[in-house]
Amino acid sequence: MNKVILISLIIILVLSTAVIKNSTKRIEDEIFILNENIRFLNSDFENILLEYNYLSSAEKLMEYQSLYFEDELIQKDIEDIKIYKTIDKIKVFQDLKLTEE
Repeated sequence: MNKVILISLIIILVLSTAVIKNSTKRIEDEIFILNENIRFLNSDFENILLEYNYLSSAEKLMEYQSLYFEDELIQKDIEDIKIYKTIDKIKVFQDLKLTEE
């Protein structure tokens, strides 16, 4: 009777070890794939951020204005910019509030 219990215990331990090992391997593979995706997205993000910063600089915008828009664009004072909101069907204009970062 003791031999049967001992053998069944060993078989259960071996099977549980195999299941745990397989699930751990699957989780490690998922983590690896996610890390690779994050690495790719970070690289993409850095490139897009560089492009955004380069293209949206004031000098570049003025250069694009002179190249493509001629006299269609005019420079505005930032204090003249208003925010348009609709609150409970009431149209409201608010001043733009600037904060330093």
